Parts: sequence; C-alpha cells; structure tokens
Amino acid sequence: MIIGIGIDLVECNRFLDWSAFKKQRIFTKKELEYADNDNANSEKHLANFWAAREAFLKALGTGFGDDISFSDVSVAHNDAGRPELQISGGAKSFLKESAGDDARVHLSLTDQGEYCAAMVIIETK
Repeated sequence: MIIGIGIDLVECNRFLDWSAFKKQRIFTKKELEYADNDNANSEKHLANFWAAREAFLKALGTGFGDDISFSDVSVAHNDAGRPELQISGGAKSFLKESAGDDARVHLSLTDQGEYCAAMVIIETK
C-alpha cells in the first residue's frame, strides 16, 4: 500500500554560492565527498540530495522542524550506484509512526540542464 508520494524540482545553480559551513550544516560528510569527487557536477549532486530530502518530507507529509533535522534524511549510493535514502532520528520515528516497521522508501533522482528532480514513494505491506 502506498503511504505517500513526493516530488521536488531544484535549480542546480542554487548551491553555487553556498558557503562550506552552510553545506556542512545541510549535507552529510558522505554526500559532500560524493559531490566533491565529481567536481564538474558538484552542484548537481547537491541539488539532487536536497531534492531527495524535500521529496521524502512531502511523501511523509511533514517538513523540517523541531522533530526532523536536515541530517535525519540523506542520500547514499549502493554498490551498483543506485541512490537510496538513509533515514534516522526524528524522520525515522515519524516514518515508523506513519507507515510502521515494514515501510519501504523508493527514491529516483534525475537532472537535465539546470534542473534536478527527485521522486520518493513510501509504501508498506
């Protein structure tokens, strides 16, 4: 059963002028390393990571705030390179409340030109 669907679209150049401090406050060390390893497309990776967070929160029906912080939702890549959401802290608690222990979160990322987008589907058995 589908619990929620979220989508987000981001302009990639939005992250060009962000300070290192601001990036470190929003993104995990692994996300920043991943983006830095592809210097030519660093902003696209960060935009995708941001879009993934926003799409997840839309699918969950909430937003960032006192109970869910930026670091509660992050993007990692499996051995095949597929992006996956890592959910922890308040976001994990809210997900468990909304969808139960067997919740599955699906993530799709894309970019074209100056835009990046993410789609998230949350389902449960």
